Amino acid sequence: MKIDKNIEERANQWLNGNYDEQTKLKVKELLENDPAELIECFYKTLEFGTGGLRGKMGVGTNRMNIYTVGAATQGLANYLKKEFAALDQIKVAIACDSRNNSDLFSQTVANIFAANGMKVYLFEALRPTPELSFAIRHLGCQSGVVVTASHNPKIYNGYKAYWNDGGQVVAPHDTNIIDEVNAIKSIDDIKWSGGESNITIIGEDIDKVYLDCVSKLSLSPDAIKQNSDMKIVYTSIHGTGITLIPRALKEVGFANVHLVKEQSEPSGEFPTVVSPNPEEVTAFKMALDLANEIDASLAIATDPDADRIGVAVRDNSGEMVILNGNQTASIVTYYILTRMKELGRLTGNEFVIKTIVTTDLIVKIADSFSVNHFDVLTGFKYIASVIKEQEGKSKFICGGEESYGFLIGDFVRDKDAISCATMVCEAAAWAATKGQSLYQLLVDIYSKYGFYKEGLLSIVKEGKSGAEQIKAIMDKMRANPLTLIDNEKVIEVKDYKTSVVLNTLTGESKAIDQLSSDVLQYTTDKGTIVSMRPSGTEPKIKFYFSVREMFDGVDKFDGANTVAAARIARIKSDFEAL
Repeated sequence: MKIDKNIEERANQWLNGNYDEQTKLKVKELLENDPAELIECFYKTLEFGTGGLRGKMGVGTNRMNIYTVGAATQGLANYLKKEFAALDQIKVAIACDSRNNSDLFSQTVANIFAANGMKVYLFEALRPTPELSFAIRHLGCQSGVVVTASHNPKIYNGYKAYWNDGGQVVAPHDTNIIDEVNAIKSIDDIKWSGGESNITIIGEDIDKVYLDCVSKLSLSPDAIKQNSDMKIVYTSIHGTGITLIPRALKEVGFANVHLVKEQSEPSGEFPTVVSPNPEEVTAFKMALDLANEIDASLAIATDPDADRIGVAVRDNSGEMVILNGNQTASIVTYYILTRMKELGRLTGNEFVIKTIVTTDLIVKIADSFSVNHFDVLTGFKYIASVIKEQEGKSKFICGGEESYGFLIGDFVRDKDAISCATMVCEAAAWAATKGQSLYQLLVDIYSKYGFYKEGLLSIVKEGKSGAEQIKAIMDKMRANPLTLIDNEKVIEVKDYKTSVVLNTLTGESKAIDQLSSDVLQYTTDKGTIVSMRPSGTEPKIKFYFSVREMFDGVDKFDGANTVAAARIARIKSDFEAL
């Protein structure tokens, strides 16, 4: 296999530079024996996407290792020194998850920031991503980093960079940081050590303050007290959630929480699952088995850095069913707004946020309470950005995305599975006081606002050729826009890359008031919505499907669900053929 000249040059720089001997031996081995893998390791430099820096671990510019982490950190440090030049002391906070090499990478990050003269707050051990976001604001930091690859398989790791508002970096900072990283031509430009005295270890002191903020979100303490013995199953899937979620549930008043012991030990090998993703049924299996064994009301699972949450509840037949992210977000949004109204806390100057691929049911709920809403691009950093923009103008209540991420209150500026876990359990306790299960509450919501059913198709395309295939699919869809979806007429096409929305009935085009993003979205005359986009964090192209059905009376829900499921299946089948 012929290796591109630029790729070979990059590999030779690693062979001849001041890299450790083990790294050089691996590069040499790839050059001599595995040119295909060498190309994958060196054909590009990792860039910040919707979730920051993320990739497979290994040698090369396109892999997560101490050198790519080091270059990213030095680039970020250089940018911080420019942006905050007026400050006497720049401060950063650092955390990591349970993945292999996460502790090594986080210590590397800490050392580099410290060597650049910055005050570094380093968590003593693994901690959830939302706590890192909280710590940035609490400690008055200008930036922060959490080393994690979220829900990706064990061969991945990542690096999320945060700004002084506690949210992930957004434009123009993200591209400016990349420019600074790209300006580093040698690892000799990186300050690897020399400022260790600038590092302060943090832990329980931050845990206490953060958990106190979580507890203060509670809206129904009496309902929790009445149902404190409600059986709850929790699994951290070998991740960081085990450090805070059992404690958070206990502090708000839940006394009957059962842990999936086989998955409670943090481990980067994730030995009991193929992928530590609460969106996947297989990752939930042990929690569901335990829930059935003890007859629990609900089960909760979180991903390795505890920003995503999966929830399973009992349906009307007593079977445990896993809610999707849209359903969890809708339940929590409805519960919070209902209780705030009952408590007289809605003033007419509140808002919620969702991403453009998240269910419109949240909009319907917000409208019914006269609460404003914002639609943002996919990526929680855009939710954080709106919260920052609205500070002092309007009060943020909650917001989320279909991919199992949700945030309540503004003391964290990223998705937060800890606060969401306590609120889901509280909503279940509140429903129980009314003689309802959480599932029955969801059906009531559907009965009131309309039934929205969603589906997701992810097509994996690995490596350089995969990226090219994904681009070709998006180019094809733009060049030949759909006119029919499941025999429903397409009436609107939104192209977030060109920032144009086309009304296909009138031919009228208008601008979309959003940042540019590689997303296409179709809407039909029956309200079906299909969105497609390349993932910003994984080698995938994602298709999101949403259909709407109305039904009269909760006893008609099962029939509506069957019809909606058939519609989703037909649409999904059409897109699988792409």
